[in-house]
Parts: sequence; C-alpha cells; structure tokens
Amino acid sequence: MVGPVFPHEVVGFSGGNKYFFPGVSGPELINLSHWVGALITSAEMIGTRGITPVRALIDEAASMIPARRLGLCLVVASGTDTLHAVAFGTPEESWAACADISSQTHVTYFDHPVRRVLSIMPTKYEDIWTAAKGFYKLEPIVADGGEVIIYAPHISQISVMHPSITEIGYHNRDYFLGQWDTFRNKPWGDLAHSTHLRGQGTWDRERGEANRVTVTLATGIPEDVVRSVNLNYLDPATVDIAAYEADPDTFVEPHAGEVLYRLRPGSQGSSAGEPDGRLPSAEGLDG
Repeated sequence: MVGPVFPHEVVGFSGGNKYFFPGVSGPELINLSHWVGALITSAEMIGTRGITPVRALIDEAASMIPARRLGLCLVVASGTDTLHAVAFGTPEESWAACADISSQTHVTYFDHPVRRVLSIMPTKYEDIWTAAKGFYKLEPIVADGGEVIIYAPHISQISVMHPSITEIGYHNRDYFLGQWDTFRNKPWGDLAHSTHLRGQGTWDRERGEANRVTVTLATGIPEDVVRSVNLNYLDPATVDIAAYEADPDTFVEPHAGEVLYRLRPGSQGSSAGEPDGRLPSAEGLDG
C-alpha cells in the first residue's frame, strides 16, 4: 500500500488501511464507513488523531486480508511536491507516524472564529462533490451564524457520479435521522456527503431544519438548481475578491480544499479539543 496521509472528514486522517477499505472495496463498506463518520459529524472527525471508530472499522477489515500487509505512507506539503515525511512498515505503524506529522503540516489554527470564509476552489475540483472540501476544511473556524462561500465559477454541476445528491439535497445529520424511514434506503455515502457540505445543525418536525452556518455557492451552477438542493446562491460575477480580502470579518482562502483550519484548543469558540484527547503539538506550517 502506497499513499498520502492528510486530514480526512470521515476517518480523521486518511491513509494506511483506508487504501484497502474502502479504497478497493465495494459500495457496502464505503457507504457504511462514510455514514458512521457522518453520524459523529465531519467537524468532530476531521483532523482527529488516534483510532477513531471508522479507523477501527477499517483496521478490522484489513486484518482479514490473508497476506502480509506493508505500507509506504507519505506526508506532502499541500499544493506542492515538497515531501515532509515518509514512513514504511505495517500500515498501522506507518500511518500513525505520518498522521502525527500531518497534524502539524496540514492543520492551521486560529485563535478566534471568523464571520465569513471565501473558499476559492482550484480548477482540479470539477463538481460540488469534490469541492465540498472548501466547506468542511474551513467550517471549524466559522462562528455560529456565519457563512462559507464556495467560489468556483468553473463548476457547473453538483455531481455526475452521484446524481441522487440532486434529489436528496444538502442537509444536516439530524434531518436524515429524524426522517430515517424516508432516507434509509438511499446510498449512505451520499447522505454522508450531504451532511459534510451542510455542516452541523438540528431538525424537528415542528420547527424544521436549523443549520449552524450558511453555505453559499458562487459557481456556474444555475440558481434554481442551487436553491433546490438547499444551498444559498451568489452570482460569481459579483464576487469581488479584493473587497472580501479587505473585510476584517472575512477570511479568504485562495487554495481551498487542501489545509484544514481549526480553532486552537482552549480558544474562544473552540470545542474541548480532539475527541481522543490528543492535542497537536504545534500550529500548522502550511497556509
């Protein structure tokens, strides 16, 4: 197994046995692992070191492979070809070593939340399925009631490979759990992706859906399509990047989707820290 290690919304950090499961496995395990991660929520999972519930599931599946497993894990600086670290050994050992490095090189910490984020998506993200990284890698630093704008004029579709997303729309976890009989037979991986882009929130039958932050698409997707999937629309032609950069309430990420942003543990608006209790030893070197 050869592959990179970086913060991941489903498992905590990518790499290791994940390249076996769900890397080369079928939709059953893909859907299960992604939905388990979504139940915990992306905001809690992403950038969490140690053996998360999804990592435990993946490691257990990999233990059933009737062959010797070896891993060559890599940590590469985001958006570059600069190599930070290489580890070789069992997939478990090499992954753990690189996850510790990735937690320092691929995570940038803020002391205070921001009101708005403008995520400028590189052209390598061809649809919202992949460009959702511009939301969930920045959601942790957005204040309650804030907004993430995904700016990608080149994107013209939600997802070609997962058309059911257009039918399901984007909703928080509780929206699906509260109406599970309606959604239980939908692809769980698609439900998970839906929650990844909608973020945290609540739902009940009397008051409906309430989301922690607003998600706005400034893309080439028509306004009626954007609103039909429960997202806000902004005409990309009206986006003035320089004006957003000059706004003290806005953080502009010019290469969104690579680096994870989190609030420094103990800072205003932060949670209690990583769910496994381990805190990064240094602030991010990238970004």
